[in-house]
Amino acid sequence: MPVLSLLRQGNPLANAGRQRELLESDARIPTFQSAMANHGISSLQSGQLTSLQINVGKLCNQTCRHCHVDAGPDRRELMTKDNFLHCLRLLAESNIQTVDITGGAPEMNPLFEWFVTEIRQLGRHVIDRCNLTILTAPGFTHLPQFLADHQVEVIASLPCYLEENCDSQRGDGVFQKSIAALRLMNDLGYARDDSSLKLSLVYNPVGPSLPPNQQKLEQSYRDQLRQRFGIEFNHLYTITNMPISRFLDDLLLSKRYDEYMLLLVNSFNRDSVSNLMCRSTISIDWQGNLYDCDFNQMLELPLQESLPRHVRDVRISDLENRTIAVGRHCYGCTAGAGSSCTGSLVTN
Repeated sequence: MPVLSLLRQGNPLANAGRQRELLESDARIPTFQSAMANHGISSLQSGQLTSLQINVGKLCNQTCRHCHVDAGPDRRELMTKDNFLHCLRLLAESNIQTVDITGGAPEMNPLFEWFVTEIRQLGRHVIDRCNLTILTAPGFTHLPQFLADHQVEVIASLPCYLEENCDSQRGDGVFQKSIAALRLMNDLGYARDDSSLKLSLVYNPVGPSLPPNQQKLEQSYRDQLRQRFGIEFNHLYTITNMPISRFLDDLLLSKRYDEYMLLLVNSFNRDSVSNLMCRSTISIDWQGNLYDCDFNQMLELPLQESLPRHVRDVRISDLENRTIAVGRHCYGCTAGAGSSCTGSLVTN
């Protein structure tokens, strides 16, 4: 039985360190540092921060095969009000304009709406990383109107415009619920020509492959969703599946781990490095701990030792021009056209 399957029989919070150990002890795969060095990059440095990405909890109404958060209905980790207040303090003391809220299903944190309201009162832009199905779930059907009223940008996961492929990755019935949610958002003005409300979609490959050309796939999505369902959206973002958590376990079970890691390594694209999300974003977990990115967060790979590790102790100036912690999972962001939470990093 794969290492991660065995781990899940114990404490799930212990998984991250063992996953990191598995990735970093695999001598068959070149280190990410060596790949950078071969392309004349001694280390990865951050610049000016433009975004806070905050994971407000692991509770979710779905259990997706590719989920690097290992989120689901049985998770109970949720950000508390104290840590939300620390995040708001950090935001108020900075010039950061965007707060990117993720989960789990971030809307399932009972303080989600309060937090969004507080951010908007500071005059900052909010992104909600939404799985769509939560918008039609009992107890949450008011959310589309709330998001519209607060001018929240919605970035929603829809891994395929074909029902079979979508449901195979996210669960039976997810596609039809997602279509219903997208129609609701369009009815409220999202992605309409005469509206400032932004609605974008996210594509993840169904299996261990790199995403196709983002521009071409966006046009296919647009044609299919418009013709079949009358749905509009602003952008499509293609995101590479990271060899972390549930997807890593799936790679091990299917005996395709080596194949996928070599694909990522052999597809390293130096041109993606300058646009990596970790260079302009700081990631905060549900406990208030700080990480260079969402993926480092899931592997519990901390900031460099000289830096504060918790949001209550930090100033934005501490986090700019820092050296970013990297590992073999970083190949996922630099393969092919590159990958970030806003899609491809390199124009093909």
